[in-house]
Amino acid sequence: MAGRTSQPGRSVTSRVLTILDAFDINYPRLSLTEISRRSGLPLTTAHRLVNELVAWRGLQRCEDGAYEVGIRLWEVGLLGPLHVRLRETALPFLQSLYEATRENVHLAVRDGEDALYVEKLSGHRSVPITSRIGGRLPLHATGVGKALLAHETPDFLRDYLARPLPRPTCYTIVEPGRLRADLERVVRRGYAVTREEMTLGTCSVAAPILDDDGRPVAAVGAVVHTVRVEPAKLAPPIRLAAEAIAARLRDGSRS
Repeated sequence: MAGRTSQPGRSVTSRVLTILDAFDINYPRLSLTEISRRSGLPLTTAHRLVNELVAWRGLQRCEDGAYEVGIRLWEVGLLGPLHVRLRETALPFLQSLYEATRENVHLAVRDGEDALYVEKLSGHRSVPITSRIGGRLPLHATGVGKALLAHETPDFLRDYLARPLPRPTCYTIVEPGRLRADLERVVRRGYAVTREEMTLGTCSVAAPILDDDGRPVAAVGAVVHTVRVEPAKLAPPIRLAAEAIAARLRDGSRS
């Protein structure tokens, strides 16, 4: 995103969206110069549009002069289906799963080639991990990502396996044949397992939330310390949570 060049003739809407796109989980606070650089907009243009966004409360100016996402964007975001339908429906089941396991519990959806984390529950006992709400991680390197990827369409899976894949650790499976075989196991047993593929010292178990057609809506997973992982024991409550969320979503769509 950084270093994007401004294109002549872009609409005001396009430029405003480019400014908002400059913010992400790794860059939640930006100076005006950084906004200009990451959006590819001239400093004067960025300054004018940022001021308009501040007036609308889409951005807010911090005491040190930096900018961050404002409360109005947060309010609008809460109206989206990820919050209103999926996240609110899933949260009671995620809380029960956390109470049963006392491990990091995740809810994620596929967005492009990433697993996008939309909810996370953890406690003092939980192993430290890199995932954050609103963060993205590779599908093939995470438990929730593999649970989603395993139930994607053949065309999507073929294209995904054909591209070079990042390897966060030496244990990450990136070879197309090995990864395809691993995803086939996910489908057969009903849950995904990763062993130190995203972060050394952690493993994950995850299950997909499927719609009536067997397509992945989201995935539920738990991340545990390598020495504590027992997939055969951890998988049943995770699968039950995923199935319960799927059933509740189906009931909600019919009401």
